[in-house]
Amino acid sequence: MSKIYLSYILDEDTPTYGNRNNFICNKKSDISKGDIANNSSISTTVHIGTHIDMPYHFYENGQTIEDFDIDFWFFKQDEILFIELSIDNDKFIIKDELISELEKIKNIKNYRFLIVKTGICYKRDKKEFWEKNYGFHPDIAIYLKENFPNIKIFGFDSISVCSWQDRMLGRESYKAFLDPNNPILLLEDMDLRYIDKNTIFSNIIISPLRIKDCDGLPCSIVAGVDNEKL
Repeated sequence: MSKIYLSYILDEDTPTYGNRNNFICNKKSDISKGDIANNSSISTTVHIGTHIDMPYHFYENGQTIEDFDIDFWFFKQDEILFIELSIDNDKFIIKDELISELEKIKNIKNYRFLIVKTGICYKRDKKEFWEKNYGFHPDIAIYLKENFPNIKIFGFDSISVCSWQDRMLGRESYKAFLDPNNPILLLEDMDLRYIDKNTIFSNIIISPLRIKDCDGLPCSIVAGVDNEKL
């Protein structure tokens, strides 16, 4: 078994939704300039890079990191559902393509973590990654909650569940997924470049930055995968 990251490193080239709130890292003290130690500060949004959206993002009474115990973030092989889609370049909202794939799945009660690869991860260094990103229709949230009752996290390689080209619909998607009565957390901007439908996962660990009362959290994600399928 090998281990790989499914999350990106944060740096000043990290794309952001709407090309705003960019990541800035400032050195407050610098050894190369005669200071005793290097000491840096960062300025950014919590919704940057690979990050998870909490229900509090769209609901004042929504859950935050304190409401999820440590076991919530560990996923065994039979709890991980990976789907790879082929999407038309001129399409911005994903709905029927994903639902038709979900309809083929058996043992639905086992799954806790759905990962969808759209392929847009290969365009992350281009403007279209944030300007023409794929969004997910709110009906997907409804379908998952009705048919996959144990899925608690939906992860994907698009920068947001909300397409920049249809932000009104995207807000409805956020509300549908993050409804505090039965939330599915959103794990956005996953690094899925090195996995595909043939990848066999052994386990996945999601490690969010633990910030109290916060609506979003940058994450590190580590997956154990079958060596022969990497």
